[in-house]
Amino acid sequence: MWQLKLRIQSRSPTDTRALAACLATDCETHWNDDVSFDVHLEENACKDLRAMWNTRLRGLIATDSVLKVFGKHS
Repeated sequence: MWQLKLRIQSRSPTDTRALAACLATDCETHWNDDVSFDVHLEENACKDLRAMWNTRLRGLIATDSVLKVFGKHS
């Protein structure tokens, strides 16, 4: 069994909530406090874990990019 744990915290609690929301349909998020959350991925094969990791990370990167653009123009 392969496992990956990631703790996520953004520039503000609002941005962190947005990042958690982008993962809502892909995996469970576990809040540590008001400013960070964890994601835990578990797969039988390493290649499957890598694929799941890549998918989640692309979603986080895209959401973070949108938040940066909105932050510059608000």
